[in-house]
Amino acid sequence: MSEHETAVPGPQGAPTGPAGPTAPTTPAAAPGPEAPAGHTTASGRVPAQPDGGRSRTAVRGLRPPAARYRLRYALWAAGGVVLLALPFYLDRFWLQAGLFAIAAGIGAIGLNLLTGSTGQLSMGHAFFLAVGAYGYCVLAGEGGRSGGHQLVGLGLPSWLAAVLAVALAGAAGGLFSPIAGRLRGAYLGIATLALIFIGQHVLFNATALTGGFNGRPVEPLSLLGITFDDTETVIAAVPFQSAEKLWYVALAALLACALFARGVLRGRPGRALNAIRDHNIAAGVMGVPVARYRAAVFVLSSMYAGLAGVLLALVFQRTVPDYFGMVLSLEYLAMIVIGGLGTVAGAVVGAAFVSLLPQLLTRYSDALPLVSAPGSGGVSPGEASRYLYGAAVVAVVLFLPGGLARLRPSQPARPPKEPV
Repeated sequence: MSEHETAVPGPQGAPTGPAGPTAPTTPAAAPGPEAPAGHTTASGRVPAQPDGGRSRTAVRGLRPPAARYRLRYALWAAGGVVLLALPFYLDRFWLQAGLFAIAAGIGAIGLNLLTGSTGQLSMGHAFFLAVGAYGYCVLAGEGGRSGGHQLVGLGLPSWLAAVLAVALAGAAGGLFSPIAGRLRGAYLGIATLALIFIGQHVLFNATALTGGFNGRPVEPLSLLGITFDDTETVIAAVPFQSAEKLWYVALAALLACALFARGVLRGRPGRALNAIRDHNIAAGVMGVPVARYRAAVFVLSSMYAGLAGVLLALVFQRTVPDYFGMVLSLEYLAMIVIGGLGTVAGAVVGAAFVSLLPQLLTRYSDALPLVSAPGSGGVSPGEASRYLYGAAVVAVVLFLPGGLARLRPSQPARPPKEPV
């Protein structure tokens, strides 16, 4: 066709040349059934796969989500059965060490809500543990003379005294919450540090409430007709005393606290707390009441600490003021840093690490180098444990910012959904 010749449309709208209409094109074949993946058609071409060209063998190694969840639930169930069976096989030392770890886990969860999830530094966590412990002693105790001091006691039922002691710790946190709602970072840490000095002064001088330097005895817990003291109760040919009985109460308390904190963090309050931690000004612009959330989480953290204090008092069977000092607050900060900030599992793991380490060093001090029994000279188990978890804090900050909770194996990614 020359440049002066134009194409004339044919009768069906098909272009024609100078010699007339061109041969009609072959109509497209109607779509037939697709060949199965991995097979070729009659023309030798591989048909397109409905998943965009991805071979199903690329995701064959991924475990289905349902099977993954079933495995996780099976592991949790097996772990729960093991924990329930431990009092039948462990001696008193290991049960008490486990009870210390459980109580520390409850307190660490509360501190992690405040510091890990909200970004509010608190150095006064030991103060609220003392409020819970001594509040229970005063509310449940009968009074009388002990250690040269006349003690005050209300004689309430022990289960009610435990509940009121937790509420008392929350009330103490509520009194401090206006300050906690307006301060952040190091300023809040310095303000809460004052609570430790105030608490130590009160614990040593309010002898009618605390018993002074020697402390005061703790009334055993009585619940549903069961008294959690050293009176033996034989179950399956195993004598159950206070440690064995308290084990199940402590496990139930830890489970309830962990599930509640998990629900808070996964819901709307948790998203608000994380927004305050990441950028409080942006959170306020988005409509988050920053001061209200800070005050509320401070009260909640105080109640967690109060419950941990009640449980510690029941395990110790005697409260002494020296225990609730600055070192205890630093230990709780080490728990949440080592375990992992902002996670419930991290708080429990860090609490187990920090609280069990001195117990293990004390138990095996004769077989460990550079560690000697308390009072025999050298490095005591308590000092050695502080050196070790101090080094663990430095190592976690430098090499494992997510804490020990991030060491669990990563789950395989789910395959993308096929287009509809």
